[in-house]
Amino acid sequence: MASNQLARPYAAAVFELASASGRREEWSGTLAVLAYIAADERVARVLRAPRLSPDERAELVLGIAGDDIEEGARNLVRLMAINGRLPVLPDVAHRYEALRAEAEGTVDAWITSAAELDEGQRERVSASLRKRLDREIRLHCEVDPSLIGGAVIRAGDLVIDGSLKGRLERLTSRLAH
Repeated sequence: MASNQLARPYAAAVFELASASGRREEWSGTLAVLAYIAADERVARVLRAPRLSPDERAELVLGIAGDDIEEGARNLVRLMAINGRLPVLPDVAHRYEALRAEAEGTVDAWITSAAELDEGQRERVSASLRKRLDREIRLHCEVDPSLIGGAVIRAGDLVIDGSLKGRLERLTSRLAH
């Protein structure tokens, strides 16, 4: 079974709980912390150790997370440890964010550009995506000089490669055939 399928019921349960309590944003932060911990290779290696009991696995994650983790999240970690699902915490967080974005009518969009974008450029990209996707946009920007020029935009299933590097690769591919 794919890890996303294993994560789905946990994400759905957490999303239902977070929605009912009006704490979607807080749960986003909590799940991000737990996902970060579970994804750390050193922690993942220890979690895979066969000699640890489910309680010890849960306490390892919760000990690293610290005292700021609320009881509902502690119970989630314990349940996932009992079911041997702590390694899918990153997928639970990812699926939860997808459920939250759907419910709130938002989408995360990543723009990777060859150079830093100014505020006006970021706003134009956001406005264009908002119009095209009919959703509010949470824009995340990063710089990758290897793109040579232009940018690559990813929002959900949409990928727009307007980079010079992408254009050159497509041209090279066409010329090779």
